[in-house]
Amino acid sequence: MIPSGISFSHFLSRHQPAVENNPRTGNLGALIKVFLSRTKELKLSAECQNHIFIWQTHNALFIICCLLKVFICEMSEEELQLHFTYEDKSPGSYSSDSEDLLEELLCCLMQLITDTPLLDITYEISVEAISTMVVFLSCQLFHKEVLRHSISHKYLMRGPCLPYTSKLVKTLLYNFIRQEKPPPPGAHVLSQQSDGGGLLYGLASGVATGLWTVFTLGGVGSKAVASPELSSPLANQSLLLLLVLANLTDAPDAPNPYRQAILSFKNTQDNSPFPSSIPHAFQINFNSLYTALCEQQTSDQATLLLYTLLHQNSNIRTYMLARTDMENLVLPILEILYHVEERNSHHVYMALIILLILTEDDGFNRSIHEVILKNITWYSERALTEISLGSLLILVVIRTIQYNMTRTRDKYLHTNCLAALANMSAQFRALHQYAAQRIISLFSLLSKKHNKVLEQATQSLRGSLSSNDAPLPDYAQDLNVIEEVIRMMLEIINSCLTNSLHHNPNLVYALLYKRDLFEQFRTHPSFQDIMQNIDLVITFFSSRLLQAGAELSVERVLEIIKQGVVALPKDRLKKFPELKFKYVEEEQPEEFFIPYVWSLVCNSAVGLYWNPQDIQLFAIDSD
Repeated sequence: MIPSGISFSHFLSRHQPAVENNPRTGNLGALIKVFLSRTKELKLSAECQNHIFIWQTHNALFIICCLLKVFICEMSEEELQLHFTYEDKSPGSYSSDSEDLLEELLCCLMQLITDTPLLDITYEISVEAISTMVVFLSCQLFHKEVLRHSISHKYLMRGPCLPYTSKLVKTLLYNFIRQEKPPPPGAHVLSQQSDGGGLLYGLASGVATGLWTVFTLGGVGSKAVASPELSSPLANQSLLLLLVLANLTDAPDAPNPYRQAILSFKNTQDNSPFPSSIPHAFQINFNSLYTALCEQQTSDQATLLLYTLLHQNSNIRTYMLARTDMENLVLPILEILYHVEERNSHHVYMALIILLILTEDDGFNRSIHEVILKNITWYSERALTEISLGSLLILVVIRTIQYNMTRTRDKYLHTNCLAALANMSAQFRALHQYAAQRIISLFSLLSKKHNKVLEQATQSLRGSLSSNDAPLPDYAQDLNVIEEVIRMMLEIINSCLTNSLHHNPNLVYALLYKRDLFEQFRTHPSFQDIMQNIDLVITFFSSRLLQAGAELSVERVLEIIKQGVVALPKDRLKKFPELKFKYVEEEQPEEFFIPYVWSLVCNSAVGLYWNPQDIQLFAIDSD
């Protein structure tokens, strides 16, 4: 402990040289106790604009965070806890339970994050408190398997930290919403003060700076890494901590309270009472949250938050689907998919699954065709001066499928793209001519691929008959996958024709223009049933065009199609079950999400760096 008569600055300056720390010396524990005592006065110091007091408290927390980071990386959990719970007993003595400084520290950090007013002079210490919590949870990085029982579960899911759950989640969300920028450099720092203030400040900040040099050059990291340029470090750090907390596994005897808070919070305008069965409930302004989510979708972590809320919080999902400005949310998601080459695969998956979740709602599928967009500048394949949001969504999803077919060949991505199109197909309305063309073009590409694999299989079979030694390649599996995708595309086209033929003359036009494509599938045993309606529509409208004569203009053909739609007997179209797909997380989703979240922390956290050689949870490029 520090003697009561010695100032904090004096304590820091006297301990600036290398000081041995172990459970017996308790130097870290002494520093933590000083920090804990000072945080009780932090709120008052902020109100009184006591810059020096807050800076010194921040520096103490910075040192604690650096030491904690090293200890978590280098020690077992048992060794780590000794540094926070050690009690030196004299021979023959006994005492009650020793204090647990780590638990006190975590509770203090949660209180600091939630209760300290956000001002210029408290911005940095708020960021540091959040960073320290991220560091405390980082023990997961140094284990290959997902942790299901750890000090994180011990302290954060029970005991004195538990009552802070809803307040912490709410504060982190509001930090993300507000996107507060850091104060300008030097705006809240008094570099020189009379009566020795400048000297005391220099001593206090000098310790932190000196220790940071030791930590970065002496083993915490193998190299110095520049922090990403962010408009709001507080918002970024808050979001990362929120995602880490939300994806903690349940404790053996308790569910994850942070996930419970995220899946149950309501709108501030919702006056209905919370059911007594819902713990950690709170309210937040949904309009502000929606706006922030729309504006921040360029980052992986914001897209992951949107996915988490849409998937797990029914209140948020209902609110978003009722919005009349869904284009503000959907367009950034489409832009992620459009620039698939520049995005990592996880970001693309999250964006795609968000679309799949949205397309589960029929109201969404209808309304997107009523939203007319002008001049989509990021869509470069073709100038789109005016197009519906629905048609643009179809174009981007089809482009993603085609990219996947030629590059990554990921069946999971294919399946989700097609599921989203299938969910929308019954509500296709006034499809843009380019969207209709791309649907048929995709089918044409699949048809060519099918024929190529079929030809390769035939040639391989002939070669194997003449050479008994040659192994026979497994083309059957490739053919099966392609035929599954072809059938899905036929079902999507059929669903549109059956449910909304009269709304989509451009799709009928594209079908007629490429009618020869479908000829080979009429008698194919895998497609005969689903081809009946498509064949009927092609035959019916081809006949009417023949009757109208040759050399018809595009406008005249569309006019004949619109007239023919009224005359086509609807009872002749065979009814099929409605195409509906629902996103369901795979078993043990934490095996995917926990490494993903921690990879985002390693790549995006401000001022935090871990040596890639120490990380066990996932592979990381150390170049």
